[in-house]
Amino acid sequence: MITVAHSSAHTKTGDLRMYYELHGEPSAHRPLVLLHGGVCTVDLSFGAVLPALAATRRVVAPELQGHGHTADTGRALTVPALASDVVVLLDELGIEQADFLGFSLGALTALEVAVRHPDRVGRLVLASAPYTRDGYHPEIQDPASGSSRLPGPADFREMADAYAAVAPHPERFQDLLARCSAAARAPLPWTAGDLRALRAPTLLVIGDTDFVRIEHAAEMRSLIPHARLAVLPGTTHMALMRRTALLLPLLHEFLD
Repeated sequence: MITVAHSSAHTKTGDLRMYYELHGEPSAHRPLVLLHGGVCTVDLSFGAVLPALAATRRVVAPELQGHGHTADTGRALTVPALASDVVVLLDELGIEQADFLGFSLGALTALEVAVRHPDRVGRLVLASAPYTRDGYHPEIQDPASGSSRLPGPADFREMADAYAAVAPHPERFQDLLARCSAAARAPLPWTAGDLRALRAPTLLVIGDTDFVRIEHAAEMRSLIPHARLAVLPGTTHMALMRRTALLLPLLHEFLD
């Protein structure tokens, strides 16, 4: 069963009409919030894993500011602002606590929710997320590097097509790309102390040829209490959420 709905979220820096999807049925499990990657839609980030995750629980999958169905506003695109939107959405849905699975930009947003609103997070899955900018491989900060770790032309075509299919303003894809690139260069708002204070059991997932350095992910695992780390072999950033044979057993075992 798939239900599609819209929600109006209001923040201190402006009004945002946030699109979200509800998948699955309420169950004994906490609801699971899926937060997609930058320049992606819900389907593009999670289409491979969402049906299996929704088979046993209610899944809430919003599209963040400027992404997919959710029109952009004049507000700066920042991780704290995106996290505030998600908390407002949980309030509107009457969800006091949920598990979170975030990928890339969505993982940064989920981490911000866990740091600033610890009571709202049950279990936390962070897929391809550093806690400091030096957690990325150096070439990730330079799109002109031509690194094989970066999305290629086919990936950008896929993102553009997914955006054009659902966005209120399909012509603004390049604007979204520029805003996400600027957000990717901004400092991240956390310290090692923030990670040590996390209360949610946490699963860190990266690919072995991901944006995030394996050494940095290992450092995060050592800082976060009760954290686990999974490194998927032969896996790039863009392929991470599609490695279902490896990923779904990890997610089911951890979340269930």
